[in-house]
Amino acid sequence: MSGAEEEEKAAGRGRALDEGVEADLPIIDERAVEQLTEGLISHYLPDLQRSKAALQELTQNQVVLLETLEQEITKFRECNSILDINALFSEAKHYHSKLVNIRNDMMMLHEKTSKLKKRALKLQQKRQKEELEREQQREKELEREKQLTAKPARRT
Repeated sequence: MSGAEEEEKAAGRGRALDEGVEADLPIIDERAVEQLTEGLISHYLPDLQRSKAALQELTQNQVVLLETLEQEITKFRECNSILDINALFSEAKHYHSKLVNIRNDMMMLHEKTSKLKKRALKLQQKRQKEELEREQQREKELEREKQLTAKPARRT
């Protein structure tokens, strides 16, 4: 037998089975089916509606919870940024104190250098004065030596 013939035979048997099942089923009253359906619906519908309402309430609560969570996350982020700002402020204070110390050191060094310059100028002036005095002393000594040097007598 070919594959097509087998398929026809199987289809024929299937139709026969369907016809047999329909023949075995009792005739069902449409009104009874409707009443049974209504009874089934009336039995399960309140529970389903309560479940639907509970699910809607749960969904609304989840939405509120998610919004609250987002607000809390935002607050934590703000706290972290505030901590970062506080860290920056403390770092700024630290560097400000360093700058103040450097400024004070520079002012102290400026004063010391000014004093050293004045002292160096005074020492230079003192040396120049001493050299001038030595030079004058040498000139006086040379003049004195000239005066002490024997002079030939003049004939008159």
